[in-house]
Amino acid sequence: MTDIENEIKKRRTFAIISHPDAGKTTLTEKLLLYGGAINLAGSVKGKKTSKHAVSDWMEIEKQRGISVTSSVLQFNYDGYCVNILDTPGHQDFSEDTYRTLMAADCAVMVIDGSKGVEVQTKKLFKVCVMRNIPIFTFINKMDRDALDSFELLDEIETVLGIQTCPVNWPIGSGKNFQGTYDREKKQITRFIASDKGQKKLKSVDASLGDLDLDDFIGKENHEKLEEEIELLDGATAPLDMDLVQKGKLTPVFFGSALTNFGVETFLKYFLKMTSSPLGRNSSEGVIDPVKNDFSAFVFKIQANMNKKHRDRLAFMRIASGKFESDMQVYHVQGEKNIKLAQPQQLLAEERKMVDEAYAGDIISVFDPGIFSIGDTICTPDKKFKYAGIPTFSPENFARVRQIDTMKRKQFVKGIKQIAMEGGIQIFQEFTMGLEEIIVGAVGVLQFDVFKYRLEHEYNVEIKLESLPYSYIRWIEKSEVDVSDLYLTSDCKKVKDMRENPLLLFVHSWSEQTVLDRNKGLELSEFGKAEF
Repeated sequence: MTDIENEIKKRRTFAIISHPDAGKTTLTEKLLLYGGAINLAGSVKGKKTSKHAVSDWMEIEKQRGISVTSSVLQFNYDGYCVNILDTPGHQDFSEDTYRTLMAADCAVMVIDGSKGVEVQTKKLFKVCVMRNIPIFTFINKMDRDALDSFELLDEIETVLGIQTCPVNWPIGSGKNFQGTYDREKKQITRFIASDKGQKKLKSVDASLGDLDLDDFIGKENHEKLEEEIELLDGATAPLDMDLVQKGKLTPVFFGSALTNFGVETFLKYFLKMTSSPLGRNSSEGVIDPVKNDFSAFVFKIQANMNKKHRDRLAFMRIASGKFESDMQVYHVQGEKNIKLAQPQQLLAEERKMVDEAYAGDIISVFDPGIFSIGDTICTPDKKFKYAGIPTFSPENFARVRQIDTMKRKQFVKGIKQIAMEGGIQIFQEFTMGLEEIIVGAVGVLQFDVFKYRLEHEYNVEIKLESLPYSYIRWIEKSEVDVSDLYLTSDCKKVKDMRENPLLLFVHSWSEQTVLDRNKGLELSEFGKAEF
């Protein structure tokens, strides 16, 4: 095995998805803790005395105790090189969250044990299904009063339509949470919480059937556990890794990220069950990550990440081969050879320069304004394009007006740059210019971030006027002239920055009415991903 092949085989690149406050960022911190990337885990809360979570770095995130942008974190553990794409988990997430999933090889779905499957989890799960990537489930907060474990499994299967296979099983919950039972090893692991979950914990093992188990976890817990394991063995699906790889079955783990219950157990199993980077579709067929030379695609652009580094970075997922600093590469969409300047990897706002990286890794490079989301980078002698990243539908819309029209230049620069990063989408009415635009966002908080950034980074004040629209559709095909479409009263025709025509709707049923009125019209929920 060559050095390049060995390095790529070690890579595991995944995203963590969840509903707000399910404990996703806390789990990320604990994985970093066990991986040795940090010595003291931060807690994502709005307390001045708490250490800020490593993956939360933007000023607005520190103020609110939430993750607004996606972080990219790397650590080594047990011979693996792990890349975590930590996506926003707050109530109002962004399109950036969806796009991050396009760079992941698999996903970890964090579910609050007291709440079950929630709205945002469903939305993110849909994108994972669209990509057919493996999904692993971590049911969190078992140290708090949780729903019945069998009910949680049933809800995952019913609501999300995916089979479940518990790898470990909780012993009690809340104040009675004793630990977990490993179904493969047939061992009970009991954790004693200490240091408020900020340090790695020692575990004590015991087997089901041990004579002293009654004293270890309590007689009632012992009897209940034996009954539940017998029921599990007879009623749940076996762990079929072929189904896992196809995204048809999710291995389920129980634990408590805050107090470290089950975190390392999950990490060890997860790394064994996941695969190294796989081939990706391109204009020249599937690109093998090992056999092909360096190639990558841009999945995220972020400007002005903090005041110490007032710049613009393009985040790239390396899809094949080995990257070396100062290497000459070809920017396919720009149709020219370039050098990737200042290649870096990040641990929140801490940056380190990268001399080399491999398929599966995420690097950020200085972007002088030449990159767009979905761009392909490859070697000059083997040119091809990766399939683009689809545009996801915003669900919230607002009209933007400048307060000081003398700052039009800064305003236009600011909205275009923030839109290029993907936090918002810009739309115009056909009769209006950029002096009055409509912005769309997947989550309402993105409007606050948009307003905050214009004021603090571009010195531009704006007024946002909420609009009633909740649905937007791309016009894929129309046998009728777009200017002559017969629309409903709650529908507005707009165009995006590429002049593509779209329709805004207040009500979902209006879409079907418009389709019925305009034969030959085809609408899409996503902007097409093209080569």
